[in-house]
Amino acid sequence: MDSKKVAVLLEEFVEDVEFIYPFYRLKEEGYVVDVLAPRIGEFKGKKGLLFHSSHRVDPEMADQYICVFIPGGYAPDRFRRDKETIEFIRQMYAKGKIVAAICHGPWALISAGIVKGKRITGFFSIKDDIQNAGAIYTGKPVEIDGNIITATDPKAMPEMMKILTSILREKG
Repeated sequence: MDSKKVAVLLEEFVEDVEFIYPFYRLKEEGYVVDVLAPRIGEFKGKKGLLFHSSHRVDPEMADQYICVFIPGGYAPDRFRRDKETIEFIRQMYAKGKIVAAICHGPWALISAGIVKGKRITGFFSIKDDIQNAGAIYTGKPVEIDGNIITATDPKAMPEMMKILTSILREKG
């Protein structure tokens, strides 16, 4: 395993800033950042920016990464429809890797079945979904429970990325 390799998930209508900020922040820290999606190609962000995936998501690739970052926007609704993406998240979690999700990203964690009994935050409109999945919704800007890090929205990203990069450095 390459201890400096991180996956960022991508799908149509991702929240542009929630993709761009962690992508470049993790690169600044010296990580190799692979963009994983259900297909290799171009994806349009919610605000109209175009992004490209570097690899097709494959659950067998979980050993290659130390972290997966799940951005929000409308993309998480698409992530949860893709069996490979959900299984990749499940594998990352099961292997003790860092699973980070922001805004609506916890929807993918719910579909992966990894939130029950965990302290989770996310955009306020998915509070009921988080609670109905058996998690404890905290509403805090950033929440950490084991190897899961969640955040509410773009305003929480500086704090989230500070915490995420610090944890990755400790592991690494």
